[in-house]
Amino acid sequence: MKINALKLGGIATAVALASVITACSNNAPKTESGAAKTTSTDVQKESIVYVNSDTLLAKYEYSKDIQKKMETKGKAADNDLAAKGQAFQREVQQYQSQANSLPADQRAATEQRLARKQQELQAYQQNAGAALQNEHAKEQEALYNKVTEFLKSYAKDKGYKMVLTYAKGNSAILYAEPGLDVTAEVLKGLNDAYTKDKK
Repeated sequence: MKINALKLGGIATAVALASVITACSNNAPKTESGAAKTTSTDVQKESIVYVNSDTLLAKYEYSKDIQKKMETKGKAADNDLAAKGQAFQREVQQYQSQANSLPADQRAATEQRLARKQQELQAYQQNAGAALQNEHAKEQEALYNKVTEFLKSYAKDKGYKMVLTYAKGNSAILYAEPGLDVTAEVLKGLNDAYTKDKK
């Protein structure tokens, strides 16, 4: 149900955007035939352009570095949890093999200790997962900030009033002229800036 609402919201946004663009086009100077005249200089002076966010995420070096970093941390956390889980399983198996020979009070104490250990292991797993999610969210926010800061100065330099984003399956842009796609130029600028920052 949420997906349908999101799709309808995206379509509504696209329709509204199309209406604004159409209204702007209707205000353009008319030629004698009544049609708006478009020249190559008009295309160069478009005030709205877009970038493909899928391409930015896949090819922006900073984004790739974040992804590698988070994958490495995720694998390390998984390995750590697996090691702790195996150690706990060995303790359980050892207890099970000795349980019949232990006195009742010692069995009860061991079972309580193992139950506490199991709860601690579950809490550790939840905390490790939450810490990874928080770090991932911070990294995504830093990535978003880097891209938007770059786009602010880029748009100002180029005279663009708006830079939209396009993502396959999650976009308000239903169609745009290929000439309005500035992804390659933005990607080059972002990667150049990131390379300078790393030095």
